[in-house]
Amino acid sequence: MALSFVFFAIAFGIFVFSAKMENFVLFLIASFVSGAANAFLQAAVNPYITILGPVESAARRMSIMGICNKLAWPIAPLFFSLMVADKTHILVADLFLPFYVIIGVFILLGVLSLLAPLPEVKAAGEDEDSVEECVYANTKTSIWQFPHLLLGALTLFIYVGVETLSLSTAVDYASSIGLSDPESYAWIPSVGMIVGYIIGIIAIPKYLSQAVALKICSWLGIIGSLVVVLFPESLSIWGIALMALGCSLMWPALWPLAMADLGKFTKTGASFLTMAIAGGAVIPTVFGFLKDSLGPQNAYWLALPCFLCILYYALVGYKIRKK
Repeated sequence: MALSFVFFAIAFGIFVFSAKMENFVLFLIASFVSGAANAFLQAAVNPYITILGPVESAARRMSIMGICNKLAWPIAPLFFSLMVADKTHILVADLFLPFYVIIGVFILLGVLSLLAPLPEVKAAGEDEDSVEECVYANTKTSIWQFPHLLLGALTLFIYVGVETLSLSTAVDYASSIGLSDPESYAWIPSVGMIVGYIIGIIAIPKYLSQAVALKICSWLGIIGSLVVVLFPESLSIWGIALMALGCSLMWPALWPLAMADLGKFTKTGASFLTMAIAGGAVIPTVFGFLKDSLGPQNAYWLALPCFLCILYYALVGYKIRKK
């Protein structure tokens, strides 16, 4: 975890250097290092939170993380606006100070993560002393023998892509269909996500299991996508809020379901799931092509099969085990 913060600090340092040099190649390198840092962080934090307590309540803990994550979306631009508030004409050099502050924050977080008294936790069957606790994993020789993990990674790939659509397209969609003040719709998806996280914190596992939460969220996503494509344009944008609400508990529920019974392959499985984040780049790109060819509203048909695939995993996929 500390290493990921170091990578983030290095990445933002390269961002500043690329701006000073006006070098696009350096900018791409900085983006690559930042992405690698995020992968390290995701591969460390998500499995840690999953196995930190009872697995059946992992989605509740990850929902708390999700709220912190989504709050960062408005905080980052607010931070930059406050740092350059007295500037009439903002130059590239005016952004150096905010980036230096961010670098300092990352270094501080790295030091704190090293010094924090975080307990060392291991999944059932991950070490020799607890092999008997996960007999299923003990008979396997690679992660390719865990069908529920492989399907989980594919489902996570699809989910990250459709969540990106839910969170990032509302303003553009409102503008493309001619709604007045399209920027005012930016809050809709984030509120939907936050509401879902709060429900997850309250309801899981006392009232809802993680599998049931994933089923409900899948249906919400399906209904939301149908609202977007079938309702009149002035009402269809609210379907995006429903899609975002559906996406809220998918990440918290998918991780523990996909990582169940991995035993000694827990860390490898977590890295495998982390790679599924690439869906956030692939599916929006497909959406862009559909938007150009079918129009902004019909492009959201792409979300329907995505949510149906997630529903399949919630109903069947997570239960599949190889004998």
